[in-house]
Amino acid sequence: MSGPTRRLSRWYGEGPLQLIVLLASFTLAGYAGVRLLSGDWLMIAVWFVGAALVHDLLFVPAYALADRVLRAAAERRRNRGELINFVRVPVFLSGMLLLVWFPLITGQVERYESATGLPAGDFLVRWLTVTGLLFAGSALCRILQTRRRARKERPPAVH
Repeated sequence: MSGPTRRLSRWYGEGPLQLIVLLASFTLAGYAGVRLLSGDWLMIAVWFVGAALVHDLLFVPAYALADRVLRAAAERRRNRGELINFVRVPVFLSGMLLLVWFPLITGQVERYESATGLPAGDFLVRWLTVTGLLFAGSALCRILQTRRRARKERPPAVH
């Protein structure tokens, strides 16, 4: 490492490539923000503040409560929480999809259809299908993990 690079790493805490990528991402986010706020900036700002408040005041306590219930259920079983992530991941991904596509999933499609010209009738069915596939994939991963672990724990065959 050269002198200026070493000084930058000591001052910044990471290498120069990480700083360049970080600055590029902030530049891209700033550009996107300027483009986004060029329309109805007041309502967009209200939406962002409202979304942050709803997340912090409503969703975070709900996450914590669901996690405690899940951990308590896992503690009662012998597996001591091995199943928790096989439930957390599909619930998180399904919840994020619900959050992003909530208006279309609940049938509030007037603005969507007029803005895009595309029909929006089957979003609830699609979300339920994706949620089912996420849980099925998680269950399949759990089954494969259990089989792999059982094979490793089996004593070697004597020939």
